[in-house]
This record gives sequence, C-alpha cells and structure tokens, in this order.
Amino acid sequence: MKHFSQRLFILILILASFNACVAQKTFHNPVLDQNFPDPTVILAPDGNYYAYATNSMHDGEMINIQVASSTDLFNWNFIGDALPQKPTWASTTQNYWAPHVLYDDSLHQYVLFYCAKNDDTTYGMCIGVAFSSSPTGPFVDKGTPLMKGKEFKVLDPMAMIDPKTKKKILYSGSDFAPISVTQLTNDWKEISPENKTVAVIPTNTEKDYTKLVEGAWVDYHDGKYYLYYSGDNCCGDNANYAVMVARADNAFGPFTRLGETRADSSSVILAKDSTWFAPGHNSIVRDKSGNIWIVYHAIWNNEAAASRQKHKNLYVRRVMCIEPVVYENGWPKVEMKY
Repeated sequence: MKHFSQRLFILILILASFNACVAQKTFHNPVLDQNFPDPTVILAPDGNYYAYATNSMHDGEMINIQVASSTDLFNWNFIGDALPQKPTWASTTQNYWAPHVLYDDSLHQYVLFYCAKNDDTTYGMCIGVAFSSSPTGPFVDKGTPLMKGKEFKVLDPMAMIDPKTKKKILYSGSDFAPISVTQLTNDWKEISPENKTVAVIPTNTEKDYTKLVEGAWVDYHDGKYYLYYSGDNCCGDNANYAVMVARADNAFGPFTRLGETRADSSSVILAKDSTWFAPGHNSIVRDKSGNIWIVYHAIWNNEAAASRQKHKNLYVRRVMCIEPVVYENGWPKVEMKY
C-alpha cells in the first residue's frame, strides 16, 4: 500500500505538470483582441484574474478605465468601466491612462492608480487614486490628485508594498524624465512626509529605446527588485517600443540595467518580431501554480502597415498579449513566443 501511494502521488505530479504544459502551449496571442493599452493584470483574492487598461471605445461607448476578467489568463471577458464616474478634478478630459490596481489586505480595499488630464490647465497629466471593495469597481476617486505634473512627466503609476520595509511606494515617470520612486502614506492618499523621491532609471542610457522611459513595473523575486520599463515611443504606426529591465537590492535603488552586464549593452528582453510591433508597457503576474507571465500590449504588424499605406497616421490598436517568463542567472527571460 505504501508503494502504491507513492506511485499514485508521482503520477498525480506528472499529470499536473503535463496539464500545466498543455495549458501554456494552447493559447494564442493576442489573448484580448481589442484596443487594451497599458495592461495591468492581477490575481485577486477571489481566485480570478483581472486586467485593467487605458481608456478606449467599446461597442460605441467610451470607457474611462477598462476592466476584464479571466479564470486562466488566456480567455478574457470584457466587463466594462472600472471608473465610470470621472473625478471632479478631471471632469472634462477623456485622457484616462495607464491604470495600476492592487489589493490592500490591511484596508480590505482594491486601490486604483491612474493618470488623467487635470481640469486646471496649470497642470497636465496627473496621477489619481481611487478605491473599491470590488476588483471590477466602481472605483471612487479620493477627490484630489495624488501627484500633479506638467505635460506628461507625472505618468504611468505602479504601486507596491515594499516586501522588505513594508513602506507603500509608487513608481512613475515619462516625458523624457527619469522613472522615479516615491513613498506614500499608509492609506495611499498622499505623499509621505518622510518621502524623498529618488530617480531610479534615467533616459538616454542605451542606443535604442531609451530617449524616453516609462511604464515601470517592479517584480520582487529572490530578494531582488526587478524593474521592467518601456521606451521610447508607444503608439501609432511608427511606434518604437520595447521592454527593458534593471535590478536592485533596494526598492529605491541603485538599479543596475541588464545592458550593463551584457556585451551588446542592451537591456531589452522583449522587442518587435515578424508578427508584433512595438510591444511594451507590461505587468508581471504569477498564476495560481506559481508560473510567471509578462502581460503587455502590442500592435499587429499588418495593422500598422495598413495605417501607413493610408497616409493618415491613423491610431493603431494596441492589443493584449502574454508570454511566460523565467529567471535565469539572476535575470528575467521571456521564455518563448506564441
């Protein structure tokens, strides 16, 4: 009986591994074939995955913050608008960009960070924060911007609770300025009085993709902070975009770029190929089995080519794609393409 139990246990492990491999090899990109830019994907406490994206039209309706759900990361159901009520400080704009959502167990709340154009023309894009008891919303803004900025420098928020210090921190940046990290108050609503904002990723560090850096996402893995970021032109039929990575022992840096360790000096881990154009602005999610995935937007090469042929510089869809990631020799690697 003992030997039978051992054999049964081994068989179950083999079948589980086989099923995981089958699941990973049967999906096809895009996993969400609609305009769904700047995707953040989380695994929520309810066991489902939720994806959030920049504003877009859907079935003739403008959606401020798009939200979709999935049980497996590969098949998605569009839900609607996570932020249906515009905040009072951004009531006239339709620029609602780059959402990031996390669940704060201490507050029993989902927290949404997003960018929006301020009604006060003294400022440009600002970062707002909103709260909901549900991952699908409706999220309610706190009433004033969390961070104000000129033009597009205050952009692309990514928040986390520092695994080492338990501080609540926010990464942001774009518009030819560095990506920076800022400490927030415990309720996420203000910049902490203890804060000292630190620039962690500068611009113009490499030959390609670094004139502008944005879209920060930090993954904490084996005691190190891996900062994924994108550059330098996200959008349109002539976009020039890719995902790069740097790592540090501390959330506030200093960060070492992958390119500083490679002979070709490139920090790029995800770039264009024969099918996809301008991949970037990623999030990192661990599935229910502990596998790691990079979720990002990309443009169909044929759609970009069709836009260029029309000579109208039309807006081109950015659809949601996903790839497995492994950490090897201290760095993440996009394992394969589907």
